[in-house]
Amino acid sequence: MSEQLGTSGLILNEPLLWHKGKPGRIGMSIPTSDVPAAAIAAELLGPAVDFPDLSEVDVVRHYTRLSQWNFGVDSGMYPLGSCTMKYNPKTNERQAATPEIAGAHPMLADTLAQGTLRILFELQQFLAVITGLDAVSLQPAAGAHGELTGMLIFHAYHRSHGAQRHKILIPDTAHGTNPASAALCGYKAVPVPSDAQGMLDPALVASLMDEDTAGIMLTNPNTLGLFEERIREIAAIVHAKGGLVYGDGANMNAVLGVIDAKRCGIDVLHLNLHKTFSTPHGGGGPGAGPVCVTRALEPFLPVPRVVMDGTAYRLDDDQPQSVGRVHAFHGNFGVLVRAYSYILSMGEAGLKRASQLAVLNANYIKEQLKDVLHLPYDRPCMHECVFSDLWQQEYKISTVDMAKRLIDYGYHPPTIYFPLIVHGAMMIEPTETECKDDIDQFIATLKTITQEAATAPELLRQAPQRTKVRRLDEVLAARSPCLIGPSGDGDQ
Repeated sequence: MSEQLGTSGLILNEPLLWHKGKPGRIGMSIPTSDVPAAAIAAELLGPAVDFPDLSEVDVVRHYTRLSQWNFGVDSGMYPLGSCTMKYNPKTNERQAATPEIAGAHPMLADTLAQGTLRILFELQQFLAVITGLDAVSLQPAAGAHGELTGMLIFHAYHRSHGAQRHKILIPDTAHGTNPASAALCGYKAVPVPSDAQGMLDPALVASLMDEDTAGIMLTNPNTLGLFEERIREIAAIVHAKGGLVYGDGANMNAVLGVIDAKRCGIDVLHLNLHKTFSTPHGGGGPGAGPVCVTRALEPFLPVPRVVMDGTAYRLDDDQPQSVGRVHAFHGNFGVLVRAYSYILSMGEAGLKRASQLAVLNANYIKEQLKDVLHLPYDRPCMHECVFSDLWQQEYKISTVDMAKRLIDYGYHPPTIYFPLIVHGAMMIEPTETECKDDIDQFIATLKTITQEAATAPELLRQAPQRTKVRRLDEVLAARSPCLIGPSGDGDQ
């Protein structure tokens, strides 16, 4: 490469504020109080807390330097497979921060919250149209929370039919949270292995599906980045035995405006608004995982839901078969506003175009890298592609070595060692928001790293070298985490 994205420029150390403060420093001026001081008993005050004394510049530089240690999608490409870390247009942040929206109290009477209720109602309608399903709850706070809500709906549905079931089918290409969500609802997960093409075999599903099985949880596109082409056949098999089909919609970024989940045979589908609909992702939240269902399952959705009576909006909780409330108030409202803004700004054609570009970008990366990285499933992919370290093993270089070396070149590593069915997996999702120039640079970087694996493998084993913190002993870090921070030269 003629030019690298990463560089070894200034990396500023920063101590804890308690180490940085000095007595007498001050960063604010407070008017002299004209209220007499009140005597407070010492036992009410509790032990004294030694807060650091800091000037304004101390505080500003401290948090600015901490922010410079971090890497985010605003800094550069963030190719995490299965996570859709795409760039978030700032207009969506602006709408969510509108004072009349951000400051609305969640306990306002319906008559005083018609604007915010309209946003929620229309977002429900938009998501129903996008998925092809009939009804939506906006309450779940994340993807796994949406899965849990879907399993609660499964449970309520079968209970309403007088015969509770105890098992659920989960393919090995499903997201890893699926079996945990099912287990929380008392279901035993029955694994369904994929075939040599990375797809589900309907005959195998038929052999596992029985009257004690509540249904199937499948991810489509699956975690190999492949579309389950026989999903209708699989859904028919499950329905014939009285089961339900749960669609993990975390990978919907590949198929917006392309598939109709209801026509595919899906009964319940969750969406990750913090992945597909351009709301913040990472750092523990906040997120949103709305659940979309068929008309037959609408009575079981969480309450309250926003409904429209004539020209007025209201919260409806008169649903006796509902699974109840799964989140305080109305979900993570600010995240919902961002998704609402994104959908309005993109429109039907824009959403479909976003998915087309996400698929194009992933297939471009797959074709450009398959000569230097092993490609376990050499077929057209959707929004992400999965490689392995098979060809680098002769140099004793593993996927994690290549991922760490990417950091030296200025890139956040992709997802590694997932999905588990690919040994040494490297899962790359470029998303639709990366231009061809940036993708070409990323491809060139990975090609350089594969060359280094053969000619200078020690560079990869010692990577990263240009970061503030060098490669950690990950086993030691997990077993004995140091929460104080580095005290020396940054190598801890």
